[in-house]
Amino acid sequence: MVQRHRGSAERGSQKWIQFLVNEKPRILDSRIARELDLSEDDRITWLSPLKTEGYVEYFDQASLDKLGAKLKKKPLTDFWPKNGPHWDALGKTTRSEKLLLVEAKSHVTELISSARPSPTSLQKIKESLDNTRDFLNSKSRADWTVGFYQYVNRLAHLYLLRQENDLQAYLVFVYFLNDVEMSGPATVEEWRAALDLLHAYLGLGRHKLQKYIAEVFIDVSQI
Repeated sequence: MVQRHRGSAERGSQKWIQFLVNEKPRILDSRIARELDLSEDDRITWLSPLKTEGYVEYFDQASLDKLGAKLKKKPLTDFWPKNGPHWDALGKTTRSEKLLLVEAKSHVTELISSARPSPTSLQKIKESLDNTRDFLNSKSRADWTVGFYQYVNRLAHLYLLRQENDLQAYLVFVYFLNDVEMSGPATVEEWRAALDLLHAYLGLGRHKLQKYIAEVFIDVSQI
């Protein structure tokens, strides 16, 4: 099983997502339930990063196995090369069996990243990003492997699970406020301004996967 042993994080988004999943799950659960309109009896079971597992992060086929997700129409190996997204957290709802793939951020510069794969891997990545871009009817021709690569590769995996394999997958972005150690945003408005620029660069307004994406803002000074 492909996984990444991180151990207990000392700072940043990894620290806070570990803390919420293991120590204060009700805070995280309530925010996600509100965004996804979950019923009161549709609770979230967190599968990672668990303290009992050494705060392991899952990626590639291991993340699908952890979620119990089977890609019967388009397999992961046909869509993405090895060493794909490392999910900050994975969860599943108890009643509706929604699959939750979580990406957490504590400061704005975490949004910026670019792909650095081998030429062969890059070709597969670009093909899948182009398919995702076309499905979402992006108005931008910007190179999606440059600038906000981490965001779009998560978006592409939602497309793979949802559109290509008809699975009940949801992408959850957790944005932390007042992480002073990381000089992170103090308000939702600061995050929104950065995300508006990201969406504008990618040419994304309201799109076909929008209702399967949750944006959650949590103030670390209050937890």
